[in-house]
Amino acid sequence: LPKNLIPPRKDLRLEALADLLQGKMVARCHAYRADEILEFVKLSKELGFKIACFEHASEAFKIAMELAAEGIGLSVFIDSWAYKVEASEGIAYNAAYCTQKGILVSINSDGGERMQHLFNDAAKAMKYGGLSEEEALRLVTYNPALQLGVDKIVGSLEVGKQGDIAIFQEHPLSAYTRCEMTIIEGNIYFDRAQYLKEREEMEKRMKEQKKKGGQK
Repeated sequence: LPKNLIPPRKDLRLEALADLLQGKMVARCHAYRADEILEFVKLSKELGFKIACFEHASEAFKIAMELAAEGIGLSVFIDSWAYKVEASEGIAYNAAYCTQKGILVSINSDGGERMQHLFNDAAKAMKYGGLSEEEALRLVTYNPALQLGVDKIVGSLEVGKQGDIAIFQEHPLSAYTRCEMTIIEGNIYFDRAQYLKEREEMEKRMKEQKKKGGQK
């Protein structure tokens, strides 16, 4: 080869596809309808890559047996549907039903704000589908860790794991509970009691400053 030959430009998208086809990576596919989910499963068999999980998958309950047979997981909304055509046939029983059919299911927040309410969403799977407390909690703890391949470091409270813990003042699946403390990798990132104390002190200082300003 010529010494001045320029190597091909690096294409990270194609490299990721190559890793997928070589079995070094697995696919997480965004889909809603049962027919498009099955079509992608057929494509994976044709090209020889593995699907780890379908995200959103509003109509997964229609093909739960097929997904269970393929060992494909689901990351779904608990009770959000009909906001567009392809999500119009979703049901609140989707997560629980698919769990009971042997599918590894997690609940998807799809955003930072909604992430705060995942424990409420998990509780809904007890009402809509009759999951046990443990099964419901796994939807937002251990199951997603398994799906992402990080279950050795997070997802459950065990010796040797990172120690990511949320502490509630009532049962975490209660509609009336609130988070009192958040610990990440053993470090306290949020402490409600400390927060309220600091807020009270700040409000006190502001009142004093306002009072001094009025006296001037």
